[in-house]
Amino acid sequence: DQTQRWPPSLAKMMAGAARGFLRFAGARQASTTAASAAEIPRWKRLAGAFGIVGAGTATALTYAEYMPVMAEEEFVHPSHYPWEHRKSYFSTFDAASIRRGYEVYRQVCAACHSMDRIAFRNLQDVIYTEAEVKELAAEFEVWNKEPNDDGEMFKRPGKPFDYFPPPYENDAQSRKANGGALPPDLSVITKARHGNEDYIFALLTGYCDPPAGITLGENQHYNPYFPGGKIGMQAPIYDEIIEYSDGTPATQSQLAKDVSTFLCWAAEPEHDERKRMGMKAMIYLSILGALAFYTKRVKWSVLKNRQIAYVKDSKF
Repeated sequence: DQTQRWPPSLAKMMAGAARGFLRFAGARQASTTAASAAEIPRWKRLAGAFGIVGAGTATALTYAEYMPVMAEEEFVHPSHYPWEHRKSYFSTFDAASIRRGYEVYRQVCAACHSMDRIAFRNLQDVIYTEAEVKELAAEFEVWNKEPNDDGEMFKRPGKPFDYFPPPYENDAQSRKANGGALPPDLSVITKARHGNEDYIFALLTGYCDPPAGITLGENQHYNPYFPGGKIGMQAPIYDEIIEYSDGTPATQSQLAKDVSTFLCWAAEPEHDERKRMGMKAMIYLSILGALAFYTKRVKWSVLKNRQIAYVKDSKF
């Protein structure tokens, strides 16, 4: 992590804005207590207000311009793509793309990357039926959590409640197999990276030759979307690296799009249900709000329109 320092110009600008605000606040306080003849002219007050607004705007623009440089080392920000599940408040995940993305993960990404927070049962009623999930889980060998009668740990066929088995037993084994680099877990990778699924798609399709002046070490590759540009993972996907079960052409962009969608779903499996519940809540709250407004207008109209008058020498 790099220590973030304010540039001198930005620090001076913020200090000037603070002094201007204090002078303006002091002038306002003095004007309220002084006599009317000693009030500050209106044009001076307006000039001070515009000065504060201008200083604040300049500070914000300078801060926004400076932050991308301070955030991390040099890298390219990914473009924004029109994902199906991001188009509107009513859009949901593309189930077919999620299924194809899981095929990419299983056949390509799972060789190095784990997904410790996703269980086989999470795939049920999303991309597979209950019978398909049971059959899929049984293809994997997982460690049983409890020992057998002899006190020894043993492996058994997976069941729907089991989580995806990791490719390595521990981090040390993972580093040894990947030249010292530790492949991150992909369960919530889209939430852990700036750009979310846009970053994953750009990273998978952004490998290229390093520009002049950049020297790569052993087992390093160049990707402008990775912070620093030097990444230990080689290009994992290319055209026709796998065959989709539904016959979709497995181009590099299609593979990257599908696995990005799958990883985004894995990070937010409640995405579709959350939107459905949100729409239901908005409908119910709209009805309740209309009833509350009508009740308020009816019940309070008498109290708001009544007139209380004092009549001298009246009995009541």
